[in-house]
Amino acid sequence: MGDISQLSKEDLKTKLEHLQETYTSYQAKNLSLDMSRGKPCSEQVDLSKPMLNLVTSEDELKTPNGMDVGNYGGIDGIQEAKVLFSKIFEVEPKQVIIGGNSSLTLMHDSIARAMLFGVNGEKPWSQQEKIKFICPTPGYDRHFSLCEWFGIEMITVNLIEGGPDMDEVEKLVQSDESIKGIWCVPKYSNPTGQVYSDEVVDRLAQMETKATDFRIFWDNAYAIHHFSDHPNQLKNIDQACHEAGHGNRVLQFASTSKVTFPGAGLSAIASSPENIESIKSQISFQTIGPDKINQLRHVRFFEKEGSLEEHMKKHADIIRPKFEKVFERLELHLHGKEIATWLKPEGGYFISFNTLEGCAKKVVSLAKEAGVILTGAGATYPYGNDPFDQNIRIAPTYPSLEELHVAIDVLCICVEIVSIEKLLA
Repeated sequence: MGDISQLSKEDLKTKLEHLQETYTSYQAKNLSLDMSRGKPCSEQVDLSKPMLNLVTSEDELKTPNGMDVGNYGGIDGIQEAKVLFSKIFEVEPKQVIIGGNSSLTLMHDSIARAMLFGVNGEKPWSQQEKIKFICPTPGYDRHFSLCEWFGIEMITVNLIEGGPDMDEVEKLVQSDESIKGIWCVPKYSNPTGQVYSDEVVDRLAQMETKATDFRIFWDNAYAIHHFSDHPNQLKNIDQACHEAGHGNRVLQFASTSKVTFPGAGLSAIASSPENIESIKSQISFQTIGPDKINQLRHVRFFEKEGSLEEHMKKHADIIRPKFEKVFERLELHLHGKEIATWLKPEGGYFISFNTLEGCAKKVVSLAKEAGVILTGAGATYPYGNDPFDQNIRIAPTYPSLEELHVAIDVLCICVEIVSIEKLLA
């Protein structure tokens, strides 16, 4: 079937009746399928179980340079863990601080420190009249939640091919001193899967900002989450900022939450040596020492079980078929009907799906009533407000292939029902 909008009202009504019958049959199945968050599935988590046996006795609680990981100290992490993350960030190990299992904690604390103490000697953000962040959209809902939590006003900028609309970003930061930051998920963006172009990276690094304490929050959560052996390359933001004379501008974040154990991984922040020294001086009041045993466990795991790259290929082999299943069902049910569009990422954890304007909330609600839970419509926009009510984030990683097959079929039925009701209205 081609463009649904070209059907007569009678044909639309007939099709709607058939769709509603099919929808009712799915309701009768009492489904319980959750695609609301980008969680690794059990098969992915199982890949890291051998790690649990790598630190088992007291005589093993030493790093190669002799640090006792079971005692206090090492607030910025063991050297071997810094080396592990330095390869992800493409910086020197001395530019890395290792955290706990959540990079979100590091982002939260980075904002909190700026609020309380300012950035590199500048006036604390909490003492300034207003603080604003630029939020490329569609984007990551937890970034937006952090801004709301701290009372930071969010400015929406469109995320277009290759990154945020830099003409708009540059205009904003040059004219408004209260704009202190921008959120970036530069590789396999959440939820669009886009990779920032070299030009966008350079323009972010080089742009003049009215605020001298402006920071790029570079959440490179999916830096190594590729589907192929020939992944997209992301230009080095740290190097670009250094070359542009803005070496302190970027704060990079990453974690192993979707690499090893979501609840027991490692996170890290990377930045300029000056920023790192400032952060270390502040976290010395927050902790006497992180979980260095878990850091050692991770380091030994990748030494024993193979490289990080080989480990991520195993993840890709589990995830790739799930994305392919989603695309297969979307193509089968919705291709050519002109009622939905979607992007095909080459890595990451999400698929960005757009309905007709004004339909996303109704689609998500209808799917929920049939037992398929999706991320709330509007979640990919600041304040939960999608101005077009059309973006839905699909998270394919957690369900099984069989569950995905059913869940996407239900989604497609809901999209057709809501679209036809809109056309008939």
